[in-house]
Amino acid sequence: MSAAAGKARRPGGAALARALGGALVLGLLSACASAPPPSAPGEQAFSGRLSVRIAALADQGERAVSLAFDLRGRPQAGQIDFSTPLGSVVAQARWDPGAVRLITPQGERSFNDLDSLSREALGEVVPVAALFDWLQGRPWPGAASQAEAGGMAFSQLGWRVDLARLVEGQVLALRADPPAVTVRVLLDRP
Repeated sequence: MSAAAGKARRPGGAALARALGGALVLGLLSACASAPPPSAPGEQAFSGRLSVRIAALADQGERAVSLAFDLRGRPQAGQIDFSTPLGSVVAQARWDPGAVRLITPQGERSFNDLDSLSREALGEVVPVAALFDWLQGRPWPGAASQAEAGGMAFSQLGWRVDLARLVEGQVLALRADPPAVTVRVLLDRP
C-alpha cells in the first residue's frame, strides 16, 4: 500500500476510534446493561475480553482498545457486540451477505466487508471472519495456514496464532508486519 493511501485512511480510523472511545465513556455513564441475544441453532458463540494493540509508527502513536465482547454467528453472517465492564453495549458490528454495519451511539455506518470495517475502526485489518475458528484453536478454512512444530501455534493471513494457553481460554494473535498488531482474547468459561 502506498504511503498516501495509508495516510488517507488513518484520519477516518482515528475519528472512528474517537467515536468508539466516546461511546465507551457514554456506556460507562449509563448503568443499563443489555443481555446478548440467544444463539440460533448452528451458530457459534464466544464472549470474553478482547484487546487490540497497534504499535506506533513514525507518524502515529501506539493505539490500543480493550473491551468485553460477544461474538455470535459465523463468518458469513453474525454480529459482535462490544461492551463496558458494566455490560452496556458501546458498539455493534453486524454482517450478512451484502451488508456490513457498525452501530454506535453516534449512528450507523456501512462497509463493503469485515476487513474494511476493522481497517476503518482500528486503522488495521483484524480478520474477524477467522476469529470463529481461531478461538476454537484451529486455522480458518478460508485461507492457507502453516502449523508450527508442537501444534501450539499456526500462521495464517500474515498472523501467528498462539494457542499455548487455549485450555485457559486465552488466544494470542500477532502480526509482525509494520505496524505490529497484537490481538489478545480471554474467553469467558461457562
